Amino acid sequence: MSKTGPIRHARKALLWLGVIFIMLSILMGVGIMTNNASFAPKLALDLEGGTQMILAPQVSGGAPATQEQLDQAVQIIRDRVDGSGVSEAEITTQSGKNVVVSMPGVPDAKTRELIKASANMEFRAVIEADQRVTAVPEDQRTPAKDLPKPTAKPENGSDPNWVDAKLQKEFEAFDCVAEIGKGASVVHDPTKPMVACEPSTATTYILGPVEVPGTDIKDASSGPERNSQGAPTGGWSVNLEFTGPGQAAFRTVTERITPLAPPRNQFAILLDGTVISAPRSQAIIADGRASITGGFTEASAKDLAEQLKYGALPISFTIQSEQQISATLGTDQLRMGLISGIIGLVLVAIYSFFQYRLLGLVTMASLIVAGVLTYQAIILLGWAQNYRLSLAGIAGIIVAIGLTADSFIVYFERVRDELREGRALISAVETGWKRAKRTIIASKAVNLLAAFVLYMVAVGNVKGFAFTLGLTAIADLVVVFLFTHPMLQILAQTKFFGQGHRLSGLDPSLLGAVPLYRGAGQIRRFNQEAPEARGKKNTAAAAEAERRQTIAERRQAAAKTGSTGNADTKESDRG
Repeated sequence: MSKTGPIRHARKALLWLGVIFIMLSILMGVGIMTNNASFAPKLALDLEGGTQMILAPQVSGGAPATQEQLDQAVQIIRDRVDGSGVSEAEITTQSGKNVVVSMPGVPDAKTRELIKASANMEFRAVIEADQRVTAVPEDQRTPAKDLPKPTAKPENGSDPNWVDAKLQKEFEAFDCVAEIGKGASVVHDPTKPMVACEPSTATTYILGPVEVPGTDIKDASSGPERNSQGAPTGGWSVNLEFTGPGQAAFRTVTERITPLAPPRNQFAILLDGTVISAPRSQAIIADGRASITGGFTEASAKDLAEQLKYGALPISFTIQSEQQISATLGTDQLRMGLISGIIGLVLVAIYSFFQYRLLGLVTMASLIVAGVLTYQAIILLGWAQNYRLSLAGIAGIIVAIGLTADSFIVYFERVRDELREGRALISAVETGWKRAKRTIIASKAVNLLAAFVLYMVAVGNVKGFAFTLGLTAIADLVVVFLFTHPMLQILAQTKFFGQGHRLSGLDPSLLGAVPLYRGAGQIRRFNQEAPEARGKKNTAAAAEAERRQTIAERRQAAAKTGSTGNADTKESDRG
């Protein structure tokens, strides 16, 4: 049973590792067959080049944009771009006037539209609605004598007195299809009513003045729709949370429009002058937490939540210029980075074989497995999240080679310490693993924590370094638990490693220890070559083993020495 247990555990762990490899390979195959992924990882702006767009700000009233507004706009656009899955994008201000967006590769239509949609988000009350996206035929428009004439000054955003003859004519002549293309080029006065349309529902509206600006949105998310009892309905909803001023303003609006008849009980959400949603108010929202429901799919709910979350730009933009840019570092730097990685790998291999003899093969095999896992993860992340590998990311992977090898060194040294204590190899592998496991987990937890903090506070390429550092730390843990330890369990059962061949790296006599008991009534035989093999290196190894002893181990060794000394003394007395 002592042999069967570790072997069964090792086979089970290797089976799980194989399942992970197969699943990742199948996903990669699907991505490659559907032309959504490739065998090569996607490269970032510094290695591949990409597209640069210069955005010119437009502030309501024609005033120049302040540096504070530009900085806030840069942060919001960066959140939008990162939220779309594009990594390694560079978003900066230019001469305090424009915003420059540099993105790797050629952005797809969705991402391009997301950048173009960098405009004010507004909440306006609905005054009138009509199910159409084209202009009303001229022969069907309201005669001049019947055009509305306000009877009083408007009292609130839902007041029909906002609609005068001019606005009614604009409403009937409004062509939604033609107006959508104008996007951010049209700046609407937030203190006045406007005409806008909702393309998704083919509805044109007359809307009151802005009552809640997009900057009052604190957070937005999507999730399964639930009824009043908290049970899921099967649909999806968008959840909104407002800031303090937004909470008070939204309560005032819902108090006013909830009892009104349709369509005046609707509250339109606009982005770039286009209505992206116009939900009906069904209750007074006093706590600043609103939920939008009504026919959402998971994807449409997520899209609307992202638009609301990142749509609170204080200013709008027009794309002043757009051009393709070359890589800032290029393939030469990529080649040097790869060469650096190969040199590091070779040095680790030399050290492993010098220090651990053929046991170094386990180190190299573990590094290869970790490398393949990391490669598959980067390919799949490039497909699913448009992750791109920058030179900083490659640096993170190179640094991870040393961190990964460190885990194996901790484990192997623990095993060798157990051998020096006189344990048989099978027992030393298990006991050493129990002690090394805690150290490895603590070390990787620190690596992950550092990578997480760096990723959260950094911008640009530094994020790529932090991401690959965290990714490789996870891959290292998977490899140590599902490959390195199981392989040592299996090798311990072999004659070459189990009997401590001098080239195995696990010869107890070369490690400066003499095993006492091998189990099953057998005493380990000394390696006949050990005396010749011992020398300065063996002395150094014994000194190193003594230096690594804990306080408890030193006391235990001292107690044994004292006991032995007493016994020797007694023998001398007898003689």
